[in-house]
Amino acid sequence: MKAKVVRVNDTMQKGYRYTLTEPMGKHFDPRFKPELTPKQMLALGVFGGVYMRDCVKEFPRDWFTKAKLQKKGTFEHDPRINLFGVNASQPLSVWRKKGWIYKDDPRGWFQWYCRYYCGRRSADDDRQIKRWRAIARHVAQLKKHCRKGDRSCRPVQRQALLHWAYDSRKI
Repeated sequence: MKAKVVRVNDTMQKGYRYTLTEPMGKHFDPRFKPELTPKQMLALGVFGGVYMRDCVKEFPRDWFTKAKLQKKGTFEHDPRINLFGVNASQPLSVWRKKGWIYKDDPRGWFQWYCRYYCGRRSADDDRQIKRWRAIARHVAQLKKHCRKGDRSCRPVQRQALLHWAYDSRKI
C-alpha cells in the first residue's frame, strides 16, 4: 500500500496532517478487536448525534450516509439519537481534565479509532488499545446482571460500550 497523507482542517484542528500506512480496516494490533466499525457505530446512534459532523471530508463519505446526526447548527447532545436512547457521554472538558485526550486526537477515543481504522498508526495506539481493553469489564457486568438480549437492562452501560465499539446488542 502506498502511504497517503491526510490533511485536516476542521473546527478542532487546523493544518494537522497524518499518514495512512495500513489498508483500511486491516492490520490491527492483535490485542485490539473492535466489534463495530466507525460506520456501524455512527449508523446505530452514538454521542447524541453531535460528534464529528464537521469531519465528513476527512473520512469516507459512506460512513455518514446512514449516520444518526443532529441537524447542522445544533450543538446540544440528544440522547434520543443514541441507540439505547440514553446519555452515556461525559463532556469533552471532563476528558481533558482527566488527561484522556492526546494532542493529535482532540475529540478523544472515537476520533483515534476512526483514524486507526482508516490506516493511521500513531504513538498513542498502545495507550488507546489499553483503554479499549479496560472497557471490557462492562461486558462482564452486563453478562452477570442482565438476561441475554434484554436491551432494557443497564442501557447507559450498553450505550457506553457501543461508544467503545463493543456490540452490546449481543449481550
